[in-house]
Amino acid sequence: MKKISIVVPTYNEEPNIIPAYEEITAVMQEKLNQYEYEILFIDNDSTDATRVLIESLCKKDIRVCAIFNARNFGQMRSHYYGLINATGDCAILMHADLQNPPSVIPDFVKEWENGYKVVIGVKEKSKENPIMFFLRTCYYRTMKKISDVEQIEHFSDFELLDRLFLNVLKELNDPIPYLRGIVSELGFKMKRVHYLQNKRERGKTTANVKVLYDFGMLGITSYTKTILRFATILGFILSGISIIIAISTLVIKILNWDAFPMGVAAIGVGVFVLGSVQLFFIGFLGEYVLSINTRVMRRPLVIEERRINLPEK
Repeated sequence: MKKISIVVPTYNEEPNIIPAYEEITAVMQEKLNQYEYEILFIDNDSTDATRVLIESLCKKDIRVCAIFNARNFGQMRSHYYGLINATGDCAILMHADLQNPPSVIPDFVKEWENGYKVVIGVKEKSKENPIMFFLRTCYYRTMKKISDVEQIEHFSDFELLDRLFLNVLKELNDPIPYLRGIVSELGFKMKRVHYLQNKRERGKTTANVKVLYDFGMLGITSYTKTILRFATILGFILSGISIIIAISTLVIKILNWDAFPMGVAAIGVGVFVLGSVQLFFIGFLGEYVLSINTRVMRRPLVIEERRINLPEK
């Protein structure tokens, strides 16, 4: 009998733990009872009662297991670590807030049985804030244009990954994995399943501006060279314009010596235009260097505090 792992990352999800467990269990027992399954909660050092609830579920149901991280290592690393520690023939990643509905799981499994090694959920519509949905759309479409690898619009890490793919993830040894890009890059046979994303009903999202910025910038620094190349081209263009302005200023000054102080226009262009452009691209260069530095240090994805109902590493 095949086994399905449902990986549920958590951080301060106290109001959602029991509803998520109940909905996932109902789907697995009513619609996928021909499969074995496990529900793997990976907690990122929650400060509320999230861990207490997970522990109680582990004692109540042997199919529930848990990994408790020693501290908050960030969403990207925790998600990835949960997947590579799943024990099933495939693993499904979904969030505890139930915005990505468990009712889609049977559709994922159906496509998996049809031979697809990667099945991803794509948000056709969303009940989230329309402004956020619009901003996400703008980001995805921009990434599609500048990325070296296909970027899937409105794919938010709701996916099924076959054991073959999970084994590849284990071998990557990437300390800051951008899972959405990796899924597109590695070229496994993929199927898209469209769904309606629910509104978050309980608790407060931890996906603040800093988290969203980290996600967005990691995608840019991992999968596009376009911005750095654009900086080089823009540098040539602005250098040419600056030289033309400088020569024009000199010529006009010679022809009209007493008309205006020499070099005012050239200095203005140099200070305000070139200075702001340089600062912008130095910031981007810093993001690339930070990404390289983190990867070179090769620190572990997460450090476990303990695990429950899982085999020891």
